[in-house]
Amino acid sequence: MSLSELKENREALVTDLKGDIRFMSRITSIGLTPGCKVKMVKNDKNRPVLVYSRDTMIALNRNECNGIVIEEVTA
Repeated sequence: MSLSELKENREALVTDLKGDIRFMSRITSIGLTPGCKVKMVKNDKNRPVLVYSRDTMIALNRNECNGIVIEEVTA
């Protein structure tokens, strides 16, 4: 599933990144790489998504989230 589908207060692992070279460069430079854990902080419709990863709060637009493939972590 894509990052934009993750519910608030849930955690997931990034499993894949899909996009052009510019997208890949931006996403990896902010620390979102395959294998890293993310926690959804805010996911309101028609708003940027707010996630917490690697001790950093990250805001992403919905198009960027569609290129980030995740697998939800179940406790």
